[in-house]
Amino acid sequence: MSSIVYTSYSQLPLTLNADQVASVLSISRANAYALMHSKGFPTIQIGKRMVVHRDKLIEWMNDRACA
Repeated sequence: MSSIVYTSYSQLPLTLNADQVASVLSISRANAYALMHSKGFPTIQIGKRMVVHRDKLIEWMNDRACA
């Protein structure tokens, strides 16, 4: 898991990889990869690389917080 601790949304990079998603959500790297492969999660596939746009991750988290 990444050792970077984000304290605000503005500190997040524009796109996040699995390690960064794991850090933001306080989950394991394996769970981050599983989440990024799941239907409904806003993953962007760039070749073999998977990333999530910061704004889409925040939107996804807000949607779950309201559910």
